[in-house]
Amino acid sequence: MALTALPLPAFYRAEHAGEWDYAPDPEKVFAAARAWRSAHGVTSAAGDTRRVLLLVIDAQKDFCFPRGTLFVGGRSGRGAIDDNDRLARFVYGNLGRLTEIVCTMDTHFPFQVFSPAFWRDEKGAPLPAHREITSDDIAAGRARPDPDLASWLADGDAAWLERQVAFYARALEEAGKYRLYLWPPHCLLGSDGHALAGVVHEARLFHAYARTAPDGIETKGGHPLTENYSVLAPEVLGRHDGGTLAAGNDALLERLLAADALIVAGQAASHCVKSTLEDLSTAIQARDPALARRVYILRDCMSSVAVPDPQRPGAFLFDFTPQTEAALGRLAAAGMHLVESSRPLSQWPGMR
Repeated sequence: MALTALPLPAFYRAEHAGEWDYAPDPEKVFAAARAWRSAHGVTSAAGDTRRVLLLVIDAQKDFCFPRGTLFVGGRSGRGAIDDNDRLARFVYGNLGRLTEIVCTMDTHFPFQVFSPAFWRDEKGAPLPAHREITSDDIAAGRARPDPDLASWLADGDAAWLERQVAFYARALEEAGKYRLYLWPPHCLLGSDGHALAGVVHEARLFHAYARTAPDGIETKGGHPLTENYSVLAPEVLGRHDGGTLAAGNDALLERLLAADALIVAGQAASHCVKSTLEDLSTAIQARDPALARRVYILRDCMSSVAVPDPQRPGAFLFDFTPQTEAALGRLAAAGMHLVESSRPLSQWPGMR
């Protein structure tokens, strides 16, 4: 296993990180990876004595490009584009030390509880994206689920569906993490926006081929009645009638906890990355707080949701950056490490 930084492959181009249409040729990536493996003495991941897992959260086109329906531009306006360039460079430079790369993929359908199409106002008109729905809005009739959805979400019982969404909104508010937020349609299964950004997909393929590593995909977000920011669990697990709405991804949790080192990057820092790390931290605290020292957060390979205000240049309709910074502070206090992708792994605390 290579312990020193490796060079970028000759094919890598930073400008591809900003190109929606860029897609690697898997056969060419395979050929380049095998030649590169031989040239640099990179060995199979199966022989790693220290298992280092990179978790890349939702590095998908809809989040990673201005053309996407939910571009994570951060305050700079280039957020995910620059993040993906740094992430790809990190993978190539440390490929000999990364045992496995797991990419999560937000996976959605036309009608879900966070979708504008799911909701109607008091006059029966659809609600717009980029607004919050509170339990008071539901109680007052300012927001209600489209009654036609009850035919396949609640066995035709529109009253049950209304009670469930009211319960859901209250559960979010009581948890204190988020309120119910309506997002534009994004990462719809089958859409171009669902795919991984080209440079991220290219890097994971190159790693898989060069190290004979599994490098799998974990999908999340398909349940119609709950958000699923965290890859480890939906936001709400229960129903208003005491039943079970959804379950967590315990199998993935065990894989993450079993790693000797877990590195986390992806989009968006304020939502899916933050929620995944918070769920991971909760599990670690319940099992063994010392495990937190195995977690490394690539803070320069993630950005927060910041929605520009078209009426006020330089201002934002919503900016979740402060929530991200507060969460990172809590996670660091719990023992996780905040690191930069450009810093050699040998200089990371606790990383041999």
